Amino acid sequence: MPSNTDLTSRAPVAPSQPTALLARNAASNTAASLAEIARSSRSLWTSAAAKRATPLDFAARGGQWWSSMTDRRVPTWHLPHRTVLSTPFAHVHDFSPAGAAADVVPTLVLPPQAGHSSHVVDFAPGQSQLTVLLEAGLTQLYAMEWRPATAETREVTITDYLDVIDRAIVHAGGRANLVGDCQGGWLATIYAALHPDRVHTLTLAGAPIDFHAGESLIAASTHVMTRSLGMAPYRALVALNGGNMSGRAVLANFILMQPQTEIGRQLALLENVDDPEHVERYRVFEDWFKHTQDIPGAFYLWLVEHLFHKNELIDGRLVVDGRRADLANITCPLFLLAGARDHITPPAQLFAAADAVGTASGQIVQRTSAGGHLGLFTGRQALTQDWPVLMSAVRSLSGSEAAA
Repeated sequence: MPSNTDLTSRAPVAPSQPTALLARNAASNTAASLAEIARSSRSLWTSAAAKRATPLDFAARGGQWWSSMTDRRVPTWHLPHRTVLSTPFAHVHDFSPAGAAADVVPTLVLPPQAGHSSHVVDFAPGQSQLTVLLEAGLTQLYAMEWRPATAETREVTITDYLDVIDRAIVHAGGRANLVGDCQGGWLATIYAALHPDRVHTLTLAGAPIDFHAGESLIAASTHVMTRSLGMAPYRALVALNGGNMSGRAVLANFILMQPQTEIGRQLALLENVDDPEHVERYRVFEDWFKHTQDIPGAFYLWLVEHLFHKNELIDGRLVVDGRRADLANITCPLFLLAGARDHITPPAQLFAAADAVGTASGQIVQRTSAGGHLGLFTGRQALTQDWPVLMSAVRSLSGSEAAA
């Protein structure tokens, strides 16, 4: 297995002053958004002039653009599977192929839980994180599906989430490789700290472990908000949505972090609305990105207070049901995948785990993919160059002897 020493050392990144970081980001976003609008306008007018477009042509193109932009579909799983466990807030699906070898350690994937559906781990045919795991030989494969919060599940807590993970691992055989993406990553880490005997290997992608490390817009905004008003704004958001955190509000926050990306995507659709391949790529992404789901209110408020605000996980202060989630308890092989341009979870927030766990340095792999946050789960480079390497290493540790 590659070791920690095989990789270029990374110096700690000192966080900026929160207000200064937010101000710089606002200025940068404004400039980038205006530049994107100017670029697209030049392109559209140049194309229209070349085609001698009439006002009716513009109207028809606008109608086609609007139709494509608003034609949304519900995300679905693409790989065959069967549901083996259900609770009001989560499903556990078994993606193991028929006749899959039983002499391999089971793997459980925990998708993000941030106002979107869990289908991002099986994003599209030929663009699926789960497919990569299966092709690596991790054929005893399970994945969690986080269900939309309802009035009945608004009081679901961190204890409930950890319990359903435990039930899934028990169903799989009592010990598993855990793969956690983003929020699924810190959840997997907390579980591994509390139940180290049940985790064979731990893989984290784009997951904040030190929530205050690096230049994090989420950390900066949380600091500014809680310093002035405590948890009151977050409690108000939950109360206004009937006891759950609105998935639409979470989506709006993500978009506002880099509005030029949203503007660019919509203008690119307008420029390429007569290109079926572009429209299909746009549709696949928007179907997932714009299909939001609410988060249980009690769970959301817990994670804001204890993780984003107080940052209790990294230094061992996090206590769940009277038990301390000490990262030093984690001694299994650890695989970390960060995005070089990840503005949601800066690499420093993830790589901090390497110094906090009890895993020997030779059993820690840190890898940086070239893309951003969502690219870690859906991007071509991550799915063809990064995940195959990491999952092959996990598979090499998960053979018949380990599964016995």
